[in-house]
Amino acid sequence: MLEEAIFFDTLKQGLWVAVITSIPILSVALVSGLIVGLFQALTSIQELTLTFVPKLAAIVAVFWLTMGFISQSLVAFFQDRLVPLMIGG
Repeated sequence: MLEEAIFFDTLKQGLWVAVITSIPILSVALVSGLIVGLFQALTSIQELTLTFVPKLAAIVAVFWLTMGFISQSLVAFFQDRLVPLMIGG
């Protein structure tokens, strides 16, 4: 029973880290997609690259800006939770 609780607690923490690290990128993808979609609807421009390029540029920019936070979150999760479990601590 104790091992199952440790497993599910670790799984819960891992999923939480995944959610926290993906929120900035997913939110900027949503906002940029809405802005481009609104722009296309207002101007009747139906260019495929217009939907892809600004969204990709925004995602890359936010990823670059939040790379330190994402790395720190993942390293902290591994060092604080997974490594002690692997070595039996």
